[in-house]
Formats: sequence, structure tokens, C-alpha cells
Amino acid sequence: MTSPPEPSPDRHPSTVLDQRIETAVGRSIEKLWRHRDDGLLDAPHAALADAHRGLVRAERDVTFQRARLARLVSGEFPVDQALFARIERTVDQLAHAIDERDAEQATAAAALEPIEAAAPRQAPRQVPTRDFAALLAIAQGAKLHENLVTHRLAVATPSRTRISYAQLQRLQANGLVDRDTSHPVHAGQPVTLTDAGRAVLAAPRPAGPPGTTSSPRPASSPAPAHLRR
Repeated sequence: MTSPPEPSPDRHPSTVLDQRIETAVGRSIEKLWRHRDDGLLDAPHAALADAHRGLVRAERDVTFQRARLARLVSGEFPVDQALFARIERTVDQLAHAIDERDAEQATAAAALEPIEAAAPRQAPRQVPTRDFAALLAIAQGAKLHENLVTHRLAVATPSRTRISYAQLQRLQANGLVDRDTSHPVHAGQPVTLTDAGRAVLAAPRPAGPPGTTSSPRPASSPAPAHLRR
């Protein structure tokens, strides 16, 4: 007797918490997971994403065992003692999978509650494209260095994105980045994103640069009568 095929791993089974999570975090489950992988979430949201992934894995196990049981009782196989034993084992496995799913669901609900209880946050501000690129570079790791000869300050990033000291000061004044001043500047002071900076990166971006709108082209005046031929 062959086992039923497993559900495709690319398809995430839905859970009873999906809608609550998407409402609380203001983004889809797929984006929440992607932002978790990119390191753009604060600690509570990261914990929620991890707990939800555990719940999805447990829900997938329940779906698999339920599909296996449905196939066993579908009439496809001869009714004999071997089938009864297989059904009994599958029922036990399904019950175990349900217990695991319920435990993961409780963990995810506990991670969701403080986020739901938090006061509604303002929508993340839109920043100029240049500042957005700087935040992306800083998210990969950045340090503020002082040249020992010229004493000029500059931010070094793995992507080699140019971030001037003045731009860094502006980002810091806006509460988007933090600088670890416990390190000397000549050795490099680590620069990291704040929760507000991560929220800016995670927020949807408009089609054009912030603060710019395309002005409609003025309608052309009709040509004089003697030119319209």
C-alpha cells in the first residue's frame, strides 16, 4: 500500500490566525515572512513570524494525516485486518498532529496578543529615494569611520553606497538610525537601523520618488486656421 503524496511545500496551508495577524501587522503573511528573512522586523514581530511558521508546519502535518485517513477509508483498498491496523495508526498520528498544531497555535496567539494590544502606530513616513537607499545599505551593516590623516568622517557599507556624515546625521536626527558611540570613531562606530528605520524599509513604496507628482502637460492650443491644412 503506497502512502498518499505530501502536499506541495510551496503552498502554505491557511491557519485560524492568518486574518488576525495580517490585520495586526498591516501586511500579508508572505510579506511578514519575507521581512523576517530580510531582518526588517523588530523583536515582537520577528517572534510572531517565527511562531506563525511553526503553526504552518504543524497545520501542514494535520492536513497530511487527514488526507491519508480520507484515502484509507475511501474504498480504494481491500477491507481487511491490515487496513484496520493502518487506519488505527493514522488516527493516532492525526490526533498527535492536532495536539502539536494546537500547541503551536497557542504559541502564535501569545506572540500576537501584545502586537494587537499595542497602540496603533502612525504609518511609516516616506523618505527621499537617496535616504531609502542609505537605509538599505545600513541594514546590511555599516560603520562610521574617521580618516586619521584628513579627519573626515564617512560611513562604510558592504554595498559601497555613498553615505555622507551629514546624511547620517539627518537620518539619526529623524530617529531612523542609531550609532554606537561606545566605540572610537577611528576604529569604526557601528551604525544600525532603529525600529522606525526598519518600518520605513518594510512599508510599501510609491511608484515615484516621495514628494514628487507628475504634473499634467498643458493642453496644446489649436493651431491657427490658416495653418490647419
